[in-house]
Amino acid sequence: MAQRAVWLISHQPRTALCGTVRFSRRYPTVEKRARVFNGTSYVSIPEDGPFLKALLFELRLLDDDKGFVEIRDSCSHINKTSIYGLPIGGEELWPVVAFLKNGMIYACVPLVEQILSPRPPLISISGISQGFELLFGIQDFLYSGQKSDTELNTKLSLLPDLLLQACPFGTLLDANLQNSLDNIHFTSVPQPQKQPAWKAGTCKKIGKTMEIIIQLTKEVQSTFFDQHDLSVPWNFNYRFKCACDLEGIMPNVTISLSLPTNGSPLQDVLVHPCVTSLDSAILTSSSTDTMDDSAFSGPYKFPFTPPLESFNLCYYTSQVPVPPILGFYQVKEEETHLRITVNLKLHESVKNNFEFCEAHIPFYNRGPITHLEYKVSFGQLEVFREKGLLIWTIGQKFPKSMEINLSGTVAFGRKSHEKQPFDPVCIRGTAYVKLHFKILDYTLTGCYADQHSVQVFASGKPKISAYRKLISSDYYIWNSKASAPIIYRKFYV
Repeated sequence: MAQRAVWLISHQPRTALCGTVRFSRRYPTVEKRARVFNGTSYVSIPEDGPFLKALLFELRLLDDDKGFVEIRDSCSHINKTSIYGLPIGGEELWPVVAFLKNGMIYACVPLVEQILSPRPPLISISGISQGFELLFGIQDFLYSGQKSDTELNTKLSLLPDLLLQACPFGTLLDANLQNSLDNIHFTSVPQPQKQPAWKAGTCKKIGKTMEIIIQLTKEVQSTFFDQHDLSVPWNFNYRFKCACDLEGIMPNVTISLSLPTNGSPLQDVLVHPCVTSLDSAILTSSSTDTMDDSAFSGPYKFPFTPPLESFNLCYYTSQVPVPPILGFYQVKEEETHLRITVNLKLHESVKNNFEFCEAHIPFYNRGPITHLEYKVSFGQLEVFREKGLLIWTIGQKFPKSMEINLSGTVAFGRKSHEKQPFDPVCIRGTAYVKLHFKILDYTLTGCYADQHSVQVFASGKPKISAYRKLISSDYYIWNSKASAPIIYRKFYV
């Protein structure tokens, strides 16, 4: 388990390159191993410039990248895992782990200890889960307590020394970079050291209750475009997070995920390095394999030796027939204003009890909102005139009809390039509504972690708590009266 290279890239729209490499680190010893393991399929790590351009192209973050590109945007290249293949000098660099957060792109290239052609299953590449842990650790370090660009720059300057301790020779020892910072500064105040999952550690619980907290989070991504000849793509990504406060040296825990009758099987499972073994049936289910008819329905058992800090035990996807909220959005441009219509409908099978539910309606590349007339069947509408934004607060429940509507007209003042929001995609009639919502104690698939089936091999009996929640992530409804940036056609006729 090692990394060939790591990058931090600042995304900077409307600049010459649309981004700047803020930090990069290559590991020559790991690169030599990659050359041996990959054989004729080996692709070398490029310089920062070509890598930056290829990554921004693949992530669709270039300012002039507005059209459909077959090799990247076709249905056969739908990405669900934040793992990409980058075209570099006529070859493809794969796998590249990359994601965008707070304007910063975190990327790394894990070592694959086998031939890359044909591509091996992701679950067989242990460096991928380690790469995610490393990038998440760097993200937590950079933005924990960070309040200004000066503090961010200071932390970026510390990364070379921190990675010497946390990730020597490309092998992750500790994802918590604060521990490495404490070691460098030789702090006099003793602090508990958070050890990696595969290293023995002792935790004394004198007068305190041992506890295991299990949190199952589903992130739903969806794109709606109200055209009859086009399908509606949506993804359901799960994050299974644990925190184990246990006493003893190398305590062992087994947690099971169970499905209801006729529940959709788990797919694309990625686990934390602390997981000691997995059933082979879990490894074979993939959402990209259209011929996969695996009927394995659990329970899915994950035996592991927990680290001291909270961690993501696994990630997975699952197929669900319909998204939780359906809808359409129409924008018609008239002489002096826009006429908008929004319709939202909660699917009858979804729990009608939200912690919050909002619809954000931005108007990019226009002036400030100067006039608004509207009619809303449910909830409240808030106007942010200078930002060109409407926020429709739906609240905690849909009405009994499960369907709500918003219609009205919006007029704008003179456009100011310096103050008004800009988006290179939302030009002319291209526009969207973005939904933000959270439902506690609920998942669409019914998947759950049975706290009574948790097995703990440690001294004492811990308190076990389990939670579930469904949250939105990139949940868009595009204007059906104009073109949408990317369209996925139906897989089957």
